[in-house]
Amino acid sequence: MSIPITMGILGAARIAPNALIRPARQVEGVQAYGVAARDPDRARQFAARYGLARTYESYEAMLADPKLVAIYNPLPNSLHCAWTINSLRAGKHVLCEKPLAANADQAQQMANVASETGLVLMEAFHNLYHPLAMRAQELIQSGVIGSLRHVEAHFCIPLLRFNDIRYDYNLAGGATMDLGCYTIRLLRYLTNAEPQVTSARAYLSSPQVDRYMEASFTFPSATSAEITGRMTCSFFSRKLLYIAATARGERGEIRLLNPILPHLFNRLHLRAGGRTHTESISGETTYVYQLRAFANAVRDGAHILTDAQDAVANMRVIDAVYEKAGLQLRGLETF
Repeated sequence: MSIPITMGILGAARIAPNALIRPARQVEGVQAYGVAARDPDRARQFAARYGLARTYESYEAMLADPKLVAIYNPLPNSLHCAWTINSLRAGKHVLCEKPLAANADQAQQMANVASETGLVLMEAFHNLYHPLAMRAQELIQSGVIGSLRHVEAHFCIPLLRFNDIRYDYNLAGGATMDLGCYTIRLLRYLTNAEPQVTSARAYLSSPQVDRYMEASFTFPSATSAEITGRMTCSFFSRKLLYIAATARGERGEIRLLNPILPHLFNRLHLRAGGRTHTESISGETTYVYQLRAFANAVRDGAHILTDAQDAVANMRVIDAVYEKAGLQLRGLETF
């Protein structure tokens, strides 16, 4: 057996049980071991509730523990950069929640430190590790719908707690940061290309904070015709719940229902050659696939889809969307 990958959690975050603690029980050789929070009492309550072995009085104390091999960072977006770099400098591999940073410059700093230390830094786009995403990409690359011409991705959910940190500019909030990052990464995955942002429009919940964003893209193509793209994301809009994606080719199209949390429910609709085919892709939860990929990268150096340099590329597109919409980038102290 390889040395177990014992992991610490930075912050008693709501996402941690689904993203790490429960999946660790299903991924051999991975243990969700301890947690640190700004409030040590909260860390103790969290550890007791989820069966963690240890709590720490501070983030620094956790990073100093030689037992820990890796860190899961689900802190607010504005803290991803500093505490991921601190973790890497402490000799820990890092699974960092999306988006990796508040802006592309921060993401590049994080990628540089990961490269310098030789440690794994993975961005947590769990949905890309599920067989649904792989099946869609496989069908596109097979040519069954012909040359790709247009892609769309939509992630709209109601977030009616307006005091939520995701509405806070100073914490690098906004719908594009929290939801649009998924749609942009999915479009990049389906096209296997880097987009140019041609237009973007936002509706705001407060100055500089988008509650809704729509953006259009062009992607380079191997053929003479470029690929167009579009994404929408929202915390609060007329489309209260809409999670879907489309890949349209010259001879057909693929439509995905719920490509973000496909383990809860999904459908893949393929229309090509005058026929329509529908399938549901079964499998484990997206978070189990993600954690297994992270563990394989830590142990064996296995390739991961969402490594540090990929995260930099995704953050560049997010930054460009904000700029096209006339909004300031996240993580800038001048605002």
